Amino acid sequence: MATDIARAQAHLPSDRASAAISTHVRRFWDPRMRAALIAHLHAGDLTDPVLVSAVEQLAAEQGPPGCPRPQP
Repeated sequence: MATDIARAQAHLPSDRASAAISTHVRRFWDPRMRAALIAHLHAGDLTDPVLVSAVEQLAAEQGPPGCPRPQP
């Protein structure tokens, strides 16, 4: 599903596409789905560089596993 979102953003410059993907995932995906996507990143399963960039951003926001997420 993340690959489909990345394909839908292919018309944008890489930085904007990456931001659009991470925003979509942050807004609409359940935390468990986001965690699974980040696990795919860490396993090396993601091949699209724009998607990798977006998921790296999400992973950085989430922090290390088991660490509570900061409240806004």
